[in-house]
Amino acid sequence: MEHNAPHSAINRIGFIGNYLPRQCGIATFTTDLCEAIATKYDETTCIALPINDIATGYAYPPRVRFELVEKDIDSYRRAADFLNINSVDLVCVQHEYGIFGGPAGSHILALLRELRMPIVTTLHTILQNPSQVQQRILQEVAALSDRVVVMSERGVDFLQTVYGVLPEKIDLIPHGIPDVSFVDPSFHKDLFGVEGKMVLLSFGLLSANKGIETVIAALPTMVTRYPNVVYIIVGATHPHVLRQEGETYRLSLQRLAQELGVAGNVIFYNRFVSLEELIEFISAADIYITPYLNQAQITSGTLAYTLGAGKAVISTPYWYAEEMLADNRGALVPFADPVALAEQVIDLLDNESKRHAMRKRAYMFGRDMVWPQVAQRYMATFERARAERRSFISSGFAVKPLDQRSDELPLLKLDHLRRMTDDTGMIQHATFIVPNYDEGYSIDDNARALLVSTHLAELELGNGEAFALASRYLAFISYAFNRKTGRFRNFMDYQRNWLEESGSEDSHGRTLWALGTVLGRSNTPALQSVAGWLFEQALPATLQTTSPRTWAFTLIGIHEYLRRFSGDRMASQVRDELAGRLLMLYQQSRSDDWRWYEAELSYCNAVLPQAMLMCGQWIPNQTMTEVGLESLGWLAGLQQADTGSGHFVPIGSNGFYQRGGEQARFDQQPVEAQTMASACLEAYRSTGEECWRKEAQRAFEWFLGRNDLNLPLYDPTTGGCRDGLHPDRPNENQGAESTLAFLQTLLELRLAENSLLVIETQI
Repeated sequence: MEHNAPHSAINRIGFIGNYLPRQCGIATFTTDLCEAIATKYDETTCIALPINDIATGYAYPPRVRFELVEKDIDSYRRAADFLNINSVDLVCVQHEYGIFGGPAGSHILALLRELRMPIVTTLHTILQNPSQVQQRILQEVAALSDRVVVMSERGVDFLQTVYGVLPEKIDLIPHGIPDVSFVDPSFHKDLFGVEGKMVLLSFGLLSANKGIETVIAALPTMVTRYPNVVYIIVGATHPHVLRQEGETYRLSLQRLAQELGVAGNVIFYNRFVSLEELIEFISAADIYITPYLNQAQITSGTLAYTLGAGKAVISTPYWYAEEMLADNRGALVPFADPVALAEQVIDLLDNESKRHAMRKRAYMFGRDMVWPQVAQRYMATFERARAERRSFISSGFAVKPLDQRSDELPLLKLDHLRRMTDDTGMIQHATFIVPNYDEGYSIDDNARALLVSTHLAELELGNGEAFALASRYLAFISYAFNRKTGRFRNFMDYQRNWLEESGSEDSHGRTLWALGTVLGRSNTPALQSVAGWLFEQALPATLQTTSPRTWAFTLIGIHEYLRRFSGDRMASQVRDELAGRLLMLYQQSRSDDWRWYEAELSYCNAVLPQAMLMCGQWIPNQTMTEVGLESLGWLAGLQQADTGSGHFVPIGSNGFYQRGGEQARFDQQPVEAQTMASACLEAYRSTGEECWRKEAQRAFEWFLGRNDLNLPLYDPTTGGCRDGLHPDRPNENQGAESTLAFLQTLLELRLAENSLLVIETQI
């Protein structure tokens, strides 16, 4: 018989999606699809790449060849490398926002962008009203895919009208189902001890949106008419719900049944059942019920299974149910309406001929949905994708070749950050890559490190250690705060002795920047509580400072803080005062040939226009926006080589740039590239003008070797960054400031990529 099996030119397929024994609907679907194709096309090798949501992973079968870590974006890139080097002819992705890491599952893009073979993506969720990020992510997933598969007509419509996907690129393939016989429900009832009962059934992972309480609330009316009715609820509580809420929902259902006097008519099977067991449960049911509470559900595996098994189905009118149960293949009742549900159940139990006619229509409809048929349709889609090879990529989301892509960022490597961090905090300097204990610690570097670790947590990077790092740096900052002066100390020796009562004004402002970032971006209440108290206590002292950079650092921190606490009057008042001072400086100093805030360009220059841009946007103040853009544009022109490469040339620290003097070329410092990239990203967010994103990329590429010496400052073997660029060589020491400058720039570029999701139009 195997010699008569159909043949395909596609020899090796990689399936990406959750996989059994992980307990979720996507895992079941991916496993069933993979096995169905492997069975029908026995000359094709099928491998699976599941996504793990727990550190231990799962006891996968041999078909699983590579495991991804949900929140580790680097594992997605490694998976792409694995697929590219293992002669995989095509990749089939199961897309659902919630199974991938990053904002709205954006980590999957890092994998798809790197693949060299055709991609077919099955979309399990297609939202009618997505957020901007959700919409852009799905649009790029569709653009990177050679074909997209949906399971309903409504899905086809949404893809075209909401996401702009060309109809020629979309294939409608139904949800696959097991091929089971059309049997009388009584045949299997003895397996569950419900002989002679009228069995109602719901199954699936349990969570509050399933609406099971509606059925239980309807049971008293049903039982009055049919005392032999029993309602079987099959399925474990969803693992994510179980971890966060325990069995609260299931217990509430049990209490409701007791209160209504129908506890004896409800049976809970609290476990994840095998396919064989599930078929037996379905076979024993007289009526299957999906009482979901939300209309916005584009597919449902449970409904597909029961419809194809020839069950009488009653459902609420979510999108997939409306389509599948049309033409009297089932019955619809309003959402959360126990009365209507009870009436419909009683009507079907009263009218046996009506119920069986409904069952037959459903069963015949489901013949095209059995897995062998679905596998054949998928293989046809795979072969079409391979033949067409991206002929339908939308020009608005085209992907550039690797050597032209601006978003080709280095992999995150935290080895040197860990090396420079001890139980006290971030050590200030290094001799080559060895921490230099003689130089001790500074709050400047611990503030930078706190900011970096906050971004790590925001991007779900660092394999879960972001919290441990952030708490260590925040502890240092908390210990540095001098309650007598309201200021932060800066320098501490290796024996943990403070070397001053108050640090520099700039270190105070930089620390407020980091604290504001924790308050605006962290989702860890413990960190927020400590940072909140410090921020409130330390903010007033900035009004007594005279350094424009202190004001700028503080303003950036205030705006990070106001992202979440926009009603804080004290923070807003301090912002308005400091922003006014910075604006006045610019207006007093500016001339046609000197568009700057002071008579000198020195260090961290770009933070001044960055602060102005933030104030201009959020106060709002148009003059401040104009000043920020004008001064940043002038600075960008000064910091660009006049050679053909036009690479980034920061103001050198060996003399800086005095008004009327010469611009120092060296020594070039990493913090200049970092602050310039940050400011340009802010200008890009404010204006949407592509030139600013290119300026940010130009500054970042300075780290990678696009500089005066064509030598990299970033060391990918250590994860550290060299301390600067001399006229003839890099400074080989890899201290905290330089390494953190690189990491901050890398993470800010990734944040910009995730939030804006801009893909250049160029092939």
